[in-house]
Order: sequence, then structure tokens, then C-alpha cells
Amino acid sequence: MQYIESFFGLIGDLTWGWSLIPLLVVFGIFITALTGFVQFEFFGRMFRVLSGKNQSADPNAITARAALLLSVGGRVGGGNIAGVAVAITLGGSGAVFWMWAIALVGMATSLVECSLAQLYKRREPDGHFRGGPARSIIFGLGANYRWLAVLYGVCLIAAFGFGFNAFQGNTVAGALVDSVGISRYITGAGLAIVTAFIVFGGIKRIAKAADVVVPIMAVGYITMALVVIVLNITEVPRILTDIVMNAFGLKEAVGGGMGAAIAQGLRRGLFSNEAGLGSAPNVAATAHVRHPISQGITQSLSVFIDTIFICSCTAFVILLGNVYVPGAENIDGVVLTQQSLVYHLGEWSQYYLSLMILLFAFSSIIYNYYLGENALTVITSSAASLTILRILVVCVVFLGAVAPGATSVFFFSDPLMGVLAVVNLVVIMMLLPTCLRILKDFRDQLKAGVERPVFDPDKFPDLNVDRTAWNEYSGK
Repeated sequence: MQYIESFFGLIGDLTWGWSLIPLLVVFGIFITALTGFVQFEFFGRMFRVLSGKNQSADPNAITARAALLLSVGGRVGGGNIAGVAVAITLGGSGAVFWMWAIALVGMATSLVECSLAQLYKRREPDGHFRGGPARSIIFGLGANYRWLAVLYGVCLIAAFGFGFNAFQGNTVAGALVDSVGISRYITGAGLAIVTAFIVFGGIKRIAKAADVVVPIMAVGYITMALVVIVLNITEVPRILTDIVMNAFGLKEAVGGGMGAAIAQGLRRGLFSNEAGLGSAPNVAATAHVRHPISQGITQSLSVFIDTIFICSCTAFVILLGNVYVPGAENIDGVVLTQQSLVYHLGEWSQYYLSLMILLFAFSSIIYNYYLGENALTVITSSAASLTILRILVVCVVFLGAVAPGATSVFFFSDPLMGVLAVVNLVVIMMLLPTCLRILKDFRDQLKAGVERPVFDPDKFPDLNVDRTAWNEYSGK
């Protein structure tokens, strides 16, 4: 066992340890420049999806809005509550600035990876779509790279389907034990039952669940933070000044100064919004849209909501309070956020936060499950294997909740996510010229006066795309 842990520890060191975060940042800046700062160009267009106008003629279709909410539900999780607290403690308030910066860069990366997932998606017999980096590899790079798609799929199932779902169950159970004294077994059983009901219902039920849960959790958490900000409105200018000054080393709050702020901000920001990690494209591909770039733009909004909105909420709650101690050791991020809320709003707020953690974790569980399911369909088409996966995920959620030390079994999750990210970045860079071509097509249609551009496969005869996926809008 020790040798296995050492092996995955080495993988983690080779990815997250020194190479992956700089690569994600550099690639993000590179993609931003090559796409002509696309995240700013289409920033206003991102919010159109919230109106629900971009609907498919098929009432059973997964809409762009539903795919967005499922993606937000997956991106938003413990990193937004605990991760931000840890980043601020270890990197100072300046870490918040660098979280914002990496989110703006990551919006371009997310647009590209999600647009490619849409481009190479395939229609299933039930009418729904499947796609993601694995299918982009097979249909974009060619069958010779199928081994890379399988590697990606195995890592995705292990990291998200099993490992991170155990972590989510553990986080919820721990929070409910500490705040209201609910037994881990009761929490685990409840989570397992609801998870089973959702995942055995397929992608349509998963999307419907996200459509209900995500708006409640996002609006609820943002509203709570806005109350804190309004109560401390006179302190906000000082906090913003501190964030900027710490970010550039003009005011040192922790050991390491500007370097610590950059390192913590970038690391926690990337962990939170997942831009470039290759997870969100699996969900982005399910949407019925007129043009691949449309869903890419929508998924950029998901990164914006996760980091600029939700993470900022946690940051202001902490920085406006008196609980935060810069550079503290052995910090429990959830406890810091919880205690900061109690300082601002009273004892009742810790129960409110427990509810938010429950919703955050549940939305992440169903998102993580779908990533595993989608990856499994690349490896095998067996219906029995899908049933086994669903049963295993439900069991993992329960075990993660009831056993405080259970998550240590899934030590391989972070290293495998590092492998995922490396594979995804390679795919993005190899297929970036293709994405730039369809981005040009989208822009050309807008310049020609087409309000809602439509993807026509006939314009790209060299691409291995599923033409039936675009017949509804191209009229062919």
C-alpha cells in the first residue's frame, strides 16, 4: 500500500506539484490572446442563456440553461467555502485578486474546451447527446488516439465518480454533525437514497435536479453574503484596497508576500472553477444549441459565477469579520467561514451554512456521477457496467459520509485529476486551430447580421462531426 501511495504521490508532484498550475495559467493567457479576448467580447452575450430563449424544439432536450446550471452545480462546492478561506489564510487577502484574475483567464480556456466538446458530440439512440474531451480525442484527433481517450476516461471515473463523491459525502456529514448533531449514518443514508433516485433517472433527471437545486443554493449563498456586505458597507472600500495592495506586495499580510498571494490565489481559483481540467466539457456537450461556440460562451459564464460571484461572497464574509488570522496553521476552512458568519449574523447562520454545504455537495455529487457515467460510455457500451457504476457511486457516497477517515482511501483523486488536466490541455492545444475556425464562423455570422448563428457541417467537410446533431437548426 505504501508503494501505491508513493506512486500516486509522485504523479501528484509531477502535475500539481510544479508543472500543471503554471501550464494552466500560461495556456489560458495564450488562448485568451489567440481568441482575441473572446471572454470579454462576448461577456454580455453570456447572460442571454438565463432568459431561457435558446430552447430546442424537442421538449425532452437538455437546454443550454440546464447544462449551465448542472455545470455551475459541479464547479461550486467545498472549494468555494473552505478553499477560499484557506487561500486567504495562507496567501493573505491578495489571494482573492489572483483568484479573480485566473477566473478571467479561465473563461477563455473553458470556452474553447466546451466548444470542442459541443463540436464533436454524438447523438445517442434516446436523442440526448454525449461528448467531452474523450470524444474530442476520438473524433477530433483520430482513432489512433483512442488509448488517450480511455486513459482520460479511467482517470475521470476514479477521480470524480468515486474519489470526489466520497469527499462530498464526508464534508456534508461532518458539517451536520458539528452544527446540528445529526448522525453520520442518517446523513449518509439520506444522501445515498436521494443520489440513487437522481442517478438512476439518467441525464434528464440529473439536469432537472440541478435546475432546482443550483439556483436555490447560489441565490441563497449570495443573498447571505450581500446582507453581510450591506451591514459592513463602510468597510468595503478598505477591504478592496487591502486586496489590491496585498496582491502586488505593497502590503504584506503573510510570510511570502506577493508570491504567497499569487500561488494560493491561482491554485484555489483553478481548483474551484475547473477551467482547463477537462471536467465541465462533459456536461457542456449535452446541451441542444445552434452553434458550438454558443455553449462555449455559456460555460464561460459558469466560471464567472463560480469564482467572481460565489468565491467573492466567501472572501468578503471572512475579510469583513474579526475571526480571520493571517498565516494561521492547521486552518479548517469550513470552520473559519462558519465562525465569520456567526460573527456577522449570529448563531443561526452556522445552520444556514450547513444547509448551503448540503446543497453544494449534493449538486457536486450528481455532477461527478455524470462525469463518471459519460467516461464509462467511452470505455464500454455495456448496460450492466452502467448499472454497476451507479450502485458503486451510491455506496461510495454513503461510505464517505459514515466513516470520518474513509476519504483517505481515495488519496489517488487529486493526482488523477492532474493527469486529466494534462491530457485535456494537450487536446485543447492540438484542436485549438479547429476551434478558431468555428469561432471565426460564429463571428462572421454575427457580422452578417445573424442574431443567433447556426453551425452548418457542410462548411467544414473535413471535420468528423455528427451531422444529425445539427440538423434541427441547419435545416438539413
